[in-house]
Amino acid sequence: MKLIIAIVQNKDAGKLRTKFVENNIMATKLASSGSFLKTGNVTYLLAVQETEVEKVLEIIKENCSTRKQYVSPTSVLGIDTNDHSAPYEVQVGGATVMILPIEAFHQF
Repeated sequence: MKLIIAIVQNKDAGKLRTKFVENNIMATKLASSGSFLKTGNVTYLLAVQETEVEKVLEIIKENCSTRKQYVSPTSVLGIDTNDHSAPYEVQVGGATVMILPIEAFHQF
């Protein structure tokens, strides 16, 4: 078995959850937040058989898109400056996925 940890942006989380349900994939949803943009994320934990890993990755890839967003330097850095720097464009969204081996799996 494998543990898939998928961190996705809030905007993609609902659509991804729906696809997990449609494909009978059990996932645990945890609220999380990123440190760079300080925005809400969702972290999904999935315990799957090795034969299901590629299917789960494909579902994540199809439902978590990247997009561009403008942010102000003060909101990202958390400091107040008198310099009114112009917002700059960053890429957000998508998914960060980690896959780990599971030594044991129990349900009680």
